[in-house]
Amino acid sequence: MVRLKERIKSALSAEILYFVVMQLGRISNEQLIKLSYLAEKILTREDPIIEKSLRQLRQYFKANHPSVELVRRILRELNPRCKKALIKTFFIKAIFQGICQGKEYQEKEGITPPWFLVLSPTMRCNLNCVGCSTRRYTAKDDLPVSIIKRILNEAKQMGIHFITTQGGEMFVYEEMLDVYKKHPDIYFQVYTNGTLIDKKISRILAKLGNVAPMLSLEGFEDSTDQRRGKGVFKKVMQAMDNLREVGCFFGASVTQTRKNTDEIIQDAFFEMLLKKGCFVIWFFQFLPIGKDPDLNLMATPKQRILLREKITQVRERLPIFIGDFWNDGPFVGGCIAAGRRYLHINNKGDVEPCAFVHFAVDNIKNKSLKEVLNSEFFKILRKAQPYGNGNLLTPCMIIDNPEVLREAVRKTRAYPTHEGAEVILDGQVKNGLDAYAKEIHQLTAVLWDRIKDKAVKWPS
Repeated sequence: MVRLKERIKSALSAEILYFVVMQLGRISNEQLIKLSYLAEKILTREDPIIEKSLRQLRQYFKANHPSVELVRRILRELNPRCKKALIKTFFIKAIFQGICQGKEYQEKEGITPPWFLVLSPTMRCNLNCVGCSTRRYTAKDDLPVSIIKRILNEAKQMGIHFITTQGGEMFVYEEMLDVYKKHPDIYFQVYTNGTLIDKKISRILAKLGNVAPMLSLEGFEDSTDQRRGKGVFKKVMQAMDNLREVGCFFGASVTQTRKNTDEIIQDAFFEMLLKKGCFVIWFFQFLPIGKDPDLNLMATPKQRILLREKITQVRERLPIFIGDFWNDGPFVGGCIAAGRRYLHINNKGDVEPCAFVHFAVDNIKNKSLKEVLNSEFFKILRKAQPYGNGNLLTPCMIIDNPEVLREAVRKTRAYPTHEGAEVILDGQVKNGLDAYAKEIHQLTAVLWDRIKDKAVKWPS
């Protein structure tokens, strides 16, 4: 009876929250401030991210921060189906109700489920980018749809309603469109090269509503075409136009390298993406992983800090959400891999701690999601979080604290999941990563001391 009352209360709270959010596009900032207090009462305060986010949001309302205009953009520019899916499926079901459901699962099963999953169902791709080997994959190498559906059903039982899919190129795996359709209670973020998002695909995505494409760029036209092929940049720009015209939620994905840093920190780059209709920009670091990794393509520690400084400035100026998976460690309590908040399952079914950590001890084809979360490999990594001296500006087990990954692989005898993955464990690459880690810790030490009291601390 107690559990039933809690679920009824959760459902009612969700409907109230949906009503509150839908008012954001038509009321003043003063009224938004009042509604933020109401939302704080509605939402659980047991999770530090939600509590911190609500309070920060209220400060944004008071200061007329660009994020307020971002909310208004969402309500103004998305079509009704995409708007409803983003608010109800992502913000309410995945974040609000999902976290509550996850706590129920933890009480029942004794394990805290991650907040989201990353799946790479295929490694096939229609492009032949420099440094990439996806051309050797065929449909026979795809993760079967039956396995994908089982993963999604197990995830929902845990309270997970946010799934990221990536490849390869996800839109060559046409069966996934049917998967997205059959799981309207999951919000899917899809990383894509964008070249296959024509007007037909855009209309399909607009009708689905629960799929948010993130289109990859290396910078402006010359940089993108140099790596991805002549004409790719224009195809990505056209794909953005197609998605904007039908009112889809979409964004961009950018990997920082030593070569493109000066380009991607230009105001003109951010302003171009805003003008094209992007709501999100995700920034990644180039990592020397896989076969024949090139340490010289890594952004230097100083360039990484430069990107952080630029993003901090842009967040105060433009109505677009920007996430930086390495520099934003203080916002999420450090590394979130190994099931702490997410994990990665590749096209072969190997369960990896992170989309960039190509080692595993389990395969999802012969184990449940619950079982793989309980692996000794994952437990060792979770126990070590946050890594090193606790500096959340250096959260990564690959480039910031490489000794953590080496020790976990050694203790559990984790196997490499991709050709050449083991090269990061010794030799020249190991020495290069150690030198990088030493420098990034030195460069961020003073800044971390200054901001650490404001950083998010996840419950142990």
